[in-house]
Amino acid sequence: MRQKILFVALALLTAVMVSARMTDMEVMNYIQRQTEAGKSEQQIGRELVARGVTPEQVERIKAQYDSQSKGKTATSSATDKISSTRSTRTSQSGRIDNSVNTRSEREASRVGNISVDDSYDNNADAAYGQQEYTENREEEREIFGHNVFSETNLTFAPGENLATPQNYRLGPGDEVIIDLWGENEEHIRQTISPEGNIMVAQLGPIYLSGKTVQEADKVVREKFSHKYGGVADSRSDISLSLGQTRSIQVDVMGEVATPGTYQMSPFATVFHALYNAGGINDIGTLRNIEVLRGGKKVATVDIYDYLFRGRQNGNIRLQEGDVIIVSPYKQLVRVDGNVKRPMYYELKEGETVGNVINYAGGFAGDAYSEMVRVARRNGRENELVNVEKQQYKTFRLHDGDVLTVGTIMDRYSNRVELRGAVQRPGMYALGTEIFTVRDLINKADGLLEDAYTGRVMLYREAKDLSLEVEAIDLGAILQGRAADIELRRNDMLVVSSVHELNDRGELTIEGEVARPGTYPYAAGATVEDLIVQAGGLLQGASTSRVEVSRRITDPAATEASDRLSEIYTLAIDKGLMVGEGSGFKLEPYDVVTIRRSPGYQPQEFVTVGGEIAFAGPYALTSRTERLSDVVKRAGGTTDHAYLKGASLIRRMTEEEIKTRRESMEMAQLTEGNDSISVKRIAFNEYYNVGINLEKALANPGSEYDIVLKRGDRLYIPELTFTVSIAGEVMKPNTVTYQEGKRVKDYIDFAGGYTDGANKKKVYIVYMNGNITKAKGSTPLEPGCQIIVPTKTAKKGSSFGEIMGYITSFASLGVMAASIASLLK
Repeated sequence: MRQKILFVALALLTAVMVSARMTDMEVMNYIQRQTEAGKSEQQIGRELVARGVTPEQVERIKAQYDSQSKGKTATSSATDKISSTRSTRTSQSGRIDNSVNTRSEREASRVGNISVDDSYDNNADAAYGQQEYTENREEEREIFGHNVFSETNLTFAPGENLATPQNYRLGPGDEVIIDLWGENEEHIRQTISPEGNIMVAQLGPIYLSGKTVQEADKVVREKFSHKYGGVADSRSDISLSLGQTRSIQVDVMGEVATPGTYQMSPFATVFHALYNAGGINDIGTLRNIEVLRGGKKVATVDIYDYLFRGRQNGNIRLQEGDVIIVSPYKQLVRVDGNVKRPMYYELKEGETVGNVINYAGGFAGDAYSEMVRVARRNGRENELVNVEKQQYKTFRLHDGDVLTVGTIMDRYSNRVELRGAVQRPGMYALGTEIFTVRDLINKADGLLEDAYTGRVMLYREAKDLSLEVEAIDLGAILQGRAADIELRRNDMLVVSSVHELNDRGELTIEGEVARPGTYPYAAGATVEDLIVQAGGLLQGASTSRVEVSRRITDPAATEASDRLSEIYTLAIDKGLMVGEGSGFKLEPYDVVTIRRSPGYQPQEFVTVGGEIAFAGPYALTSRTERLSDVVKRAGGTTDHAYLKGASLIRRMTEEEIKTRRESMEMAQLTEGNDSISVKRIAFNEYYNVGINLEKALANPGSEYDIVLKRGDRLYIPELTFTVSIAGEVMKPNTVTYQEGKRVKDYIDFAGGYTDGANKKKVYIVYMNGNITKAKGSTPLEPGCQIIVPTKTAKKGSSFGEIMGYITSFASLGVMAASIASLLK
């Protein structure tokens, strides 16, 4: 099928210049899909044109398919014939049944007639647009049952290992097998001739056509008894069985995808024939398929009997010359809305609303089942019919009717709700046991202990569905001092707690506690209670100065006050408040602050590494400990230490990090065209501190011997006698350090400057992290690095700008010239 589709259909597609393009696979799938939908060749051709298929695309797809087809032909084998459910099948008798794969070939030949007119105008008129719209709507129509005969895994093919049916009658082309055993032995395999007989030596022709296997067995037994005496007196036995079966020809006509004559297995049924014909088309009937034999109707097939009840009454076994007629449907009804399977259904004469609802799977859970709506065309205009529930079994539907099932209303017919300080709040069903407010409270197992019954709110719907509220004395109702109130649908009773009516407040604790935060207020709470709730004091907490801040509350005040809060300073001893804090009670919204003791100081460490006797972390003993002190504690430097190359890395404080981030954000706001992009500057919380460890150790306590801070990392490198040259030099290199040599000498060691070198910006990076601009007399040290930067490039046109220029040019010639000019 695919070969004919691609060869014929794509070869006839011609030049079209349309902006919209389809992929190669989309073109192939589109032809396949539209053919199965029953569209004509002309329709498919016009639609491909409108979708932008080009001649180049056609040739490319055709070339690809040619190569694939050749490869498949060269590697095909006998095993390929069973790789697909729609490939060539072998029947029970061994005869090949080609009826399945011919379906694909027929589709290919049909689509192969698709043609595209070279003169077709892409600006199609409104009439064609309306036609395409209508076709698309028809394509979207889904009719129940029409996909049964197009499913890959449901072919209805006869089983290959089934026993021969008792009513199967032999005919020309059938192979019979005769086995004789006992006193006499013989094995005969013969095919029934067109005259209806087989030829047996010494017996002549034996006529078997038209007989069942059982009848043929009797005939053969009688004939062989004349040749072998043992057959007559049971000293020999004989058996006749069916070998390979013949094929039969069946005509499938009418509203099927591909009407025609099909060669099939003699065991094939009506369903298998419909499958081979491609299934029923959009206007074919599923309810009244006729089978004619010898010009007389022998069966009527209703596919719905099979789909809904599993019956195959009309699915008879076909015989040679049978004709299957699929007429157009008589009644097609669409079912929309809240049913389980909304789609189109075919009805027989006299079927009603009840029938089609059953076909649709019944009502959905949220369907309004008391009435359905039927839209009908009466020949002049549309009309609407409301069908009540009692009419479902009698109201007959017509062709073209649209039956719509609505949705139930989003509300409850008997719901009341109870909220608040009750044992079991929630929704309850009105009626049976609950009719009044007292019934509702009793059903909820009563009130909570803190329920406020003096004023309970009852919310209910007015006649216009607006919300009304009524305050009731629930305590009086429950005690019998007031009349009970009858509940209505959607009433909501809200019982408040006494605590909800009073602001109980909360307490806050901050500072040196395990779990600082907010805690609920409880009458009589103390600072000690709040500290316990917060997990206790941390090690660094100050017990001599605990501060409590309290809100200013004066409900009787008539003017504003300058006071913002009241402050209480308390002390703690062994977990209890002492002095003024003894017996101190907290009030709602108090804030307790536990500060860090000034006498608490956690250890602070620095790290020493490299050429040192005892490398590792060291705790600072004082705030004034210096480089020399730590080196001394670490056992001094080794003999290989290079003191001038020692470096000190320091981490920024939180305040320094915050200041630097703010500076970078400000720089981004003020960044100009000539500025370095701030976004490209990597933010690092660590920075290098320039030191001279050699002078620091020689002069302890001097300005060279700097004071260390927490987190400092001192690294003392090994003595090295090399100098590195990097950047814009002919050969970046590392060479031996030679005392007295200048920067220019080391540049020469690297082959000299390149053309892009910025000779005035050369700088030197020393091992201790110091950087200096290189001059003729700048001293060099072992381990340093000479960096030669690149000249600042002149600003040229970026690729994006070039493309921007290109789009403004009027012709391809000007464009090409402009590109060449811009890229110089």
